[in-house]
Amino acid sequence: MDLQALRSKYKAERDRRIRPDGATQYQRTTGEFGYYATDPYTPRTEREPLTDRVEALVIGGGFGGLLTGARLRQAGVGSIRMLDEAGDFGGTWYWNRYPGIHCDIESTVYMPLLEEVGYVPKWRYAPGEEIRQHAVAIAEHFGLYDDAVFQTRVTELRWDDEAAEWTVRTDRGDVMRARWVIVSSGTLTQPKLPGIPGIESFRGHTFHTSRWDSGYDLAGKRVGVVGTGATGIQVIPQIAGTAEHLYVFQRTPTSVDVRDNRPIDPEWAANLEPGWQQKRMDNFLAVVTGAETDQDMVGDGWTSTPALQRTFLVGTGSGLSDEELEEADAVKMDEIRARVATVVDDPATAELLKPWYRYMCKRPGFSDLYLQTFNRPDVTLVDTADVGGITRMTENEVVVGETAYPVDCVIFATGFEVGVSGVVSGTLPVYGRDGLPLLHHWAKGPRTLHGFYSHGFPNLFHLGSMQNAASVNFVHVLQEQAGHIAAVVAEAGKRGVQRVEPTAEAEESWVATIRETAPDTFTFQAECTPGYYNNEGRPRPVSHSYGPGPVVFHELLRRWRTEGGMDEVLWNA
Repeated sequence: MDLQALRSKYKAERDRRIRPDGATQYQRTTGEFGYYATDPYTPRTEREPLTDRVEALVIGGGFGGLLTGARLRQAGVGSIRMLDEAGDFGGTWYWNRYPGIHCDIESTVYMPLLEEVGYVPKWRYAPGEEIRQHAVAIAEHFGLYDDAVFQTRVTELRWDDEAAEWTVRTDRGDVMRARWVIVSSGTLTQPKLPGIPGIESFRGHTFHTSRWDSGYDLAGKRVGVVGTGATGIQVIPQIAGTAEHLYVFQRTPTSVDVRDNRPIDPEWAANLEPGWQQKRMDNFLAVVTGAETDQDMVGDGWTSTPALQRTFLVGTGSGLSDEELEEADAVKMDEIRARVATVVDDPATAELLKPWYRYMCKRPGFSDLYLQTFNRPDVTLVDTADVGGITRMTENEVVVGETAYPVDCVIFATGFEVGVSGVVSGTLPVYGRDGLPLLHHWAKGPRTLHGFYSHGFPNLFHLGSMQNAASVNFVHVLQEQAGHIAAVVAEAGKRGVQRVEPTAEAEESWVATIRETAPDTFTFQAECTPGYYNNEGRPRPVSHSYGPGPVVFHELLRRWRTEGGMDEVLWNA
């Protein structure tokens, strides 16, 4: 295997796609496209502002918020308010309802609390509506609709030290109070659009996949889809055959492996023993992160490539040397490229669909339908790499280089602003003791204990990947986080304390731990083709992740809870 030649090929393909504007090539859905801020699924209901008090307020109705609400309920917290900008529970599964949407992690390990709710998914990789309905079922099972407030955005959190509680202001004029506030507003919620010159002049129909316009009939229309990532490879096969002609505008091809989706065997489901889901989740996490295990219970595309994933997640390759890891990576990518050549009939189209980069430079894709779509005569692949993306849009055309493509509708499968929650972006300002702004406290980088809470900001918890450990199955990580937060809140109740926050010393110790253990993925990502994983070719030089990975991190939290961690650092009466 000529690794040097492959490196040169990867670099050349990367350089074709690097843009000087980096992540600023995208624009927010404001101004001309401000309608993306509206909810197309649930009519807005006007109400009077709330001025009441709850024990716990959870910001976010996706799986992170639902898991936290469920665990708080199990911990004995009676008064829980769930709050979300959407019209119902579900988070990303509420907003994303495009045709063909499925999870890409096996549903038995992705959909949480299956045993508690009494449900077994129907498909190995569940469709979006089944997942959304499961989110609703969790909320109903744990009574989370009781005080829920939807289509409401929090605009400020301010700590009242005398009352030992938070004042929560919203865009509905609410001034609510809560003893505990948990922020799980997600980092895949704000749609982004490409900053194409002339995009606002297009007079046809447009929408983002996360605001699917089911009232618009694609039949007989010339349709353009912009984006070929995880969303694009699911929705494009569904549009083909309905539209008169489909143009797929591609900057970078996704690596598309076999999905092999199929119904879950009812006989297998009927013989599951109590505790089956937790065992399956733990096994999947152990396999994909390279932890010690002698069994692969899932056996899919994720569990077959753990060494390659560790390069991205924790910066190591499960004991392989750099060259051995690079060779294994090349073998896998050659396999994926060979599949393209086998499935796609036209050799020129097949070449454009071959991914030339390392395996985890982009989130791997899986589909049994996507590549086959390009064998249809009514589907045209338009590669935009050599001209830096779509050149411009006119009133009725998408222009790439000097070639114009007349279209009636453009669908943007261009994803979301990644890793930017309202707290981090400043759109949700937080003020702690003595009015200290949280972003001022974090001016030199995040400062937390275990990623959950910060000194000077009592009774405030954050869910997410910041200063803890991540996994490709992030719902499992969120479940562990929710359980930890609920355990801390329950312990506070037992001890009769009003304020919980880490000491400055505990916070500094954890910041140092992150600094010492954070994976060094900068070099790997810097050589990758641009995408959201590497900030469009400009990877951030500092990681805020716990390097040993989620299995070790979750065990660390369990030991901390049971071996005196709460006694030593947490409680401020």
